Amino acid sequence: MKTVNVERAAIFQEVNKYLEKSGFKVVTEDQSRPWGGFFVIDETQADSFRQLFFPEVNLQDLIISGKLSPKILLVEPHKRLSWQYHFRRAEIWTVVAGTVGVVTSETDEEKENQSLPTGSMIRLKQGQRHRLIGLDGWGIIAEIWQHTDAANPSDEQDIVRLQDDFGR
Repeated sequence: MKTVNVERAAIFQEVNKYLEKSGFKVVTEDQSRPWGGFFVIDETQADSFRQLFFPEVNLQDLIISGKLSPKILLVEPHKRLSWQYHFRRAEIWTVVAGTVGVVTSETDEEKENQSLPTGSMIRLKQGQRHRLIGLDGWGIIAEIWQHTDAANPSDEQDIVRLQDDFGR
């Protein structure tokens, strides 16, 4: 996928076509995030999603509380998601296209930005601080939420923002 100098609508359309062609059902699409947006994939397709984007990871190694939520994130060039963590989920990411920056830390202090090229995978533990950063082109990331509380699965409200460029 070409990710440099691509307009927002075009990159979302291209990713949506790719997901449809790959047999995934998009449950929710959000193009309104100030850093880009995302596609939420039907949770019943979590294993198919894993097979395509995380083939080296065993399904049983991903399941913490019995529920997995697959997403595709699209990060606009030179935009940063908030410096954040989650109470009820761990995450695993694979960079599908482009190169992105990722900052992680066990504390509230931001560490050094590491560059992850296409094909790179990273695991984020529950409570681990993290930030995803768009670099020169659009970054496309496959993400699986690993819910850590079966009785209270994570959702979009399960974000503790320590810093946010957009004042959220």
